[in-house]
Amino acid sequence: MATFDFPDTLLQLERTAWEEIQNGRLTVDTAQAVQAAVTAFAIDGGHDRYAVEMGLKMSVRHPAG
Repeated sequence: MATFDFPDTLLQLERTAWEEIQNGRLTVDTAQAVQAAVTAFAIDGGHDRYAVEMGLKMSVRHPAG
């Protein structure tokens, strides 16, 4: 899997979404904000959006020890 240098703002958005998911409270606004930020990051860097999204989820949900 590709590795990315995610900005802190994108990491924080995903952390917020993950916390909301774990608490059963994910909002549409949070989900849309993450998707918009992922899409913008992918476009700006010329990356595949799916690869960016999966890399971000792995970074937040399964950080290297």
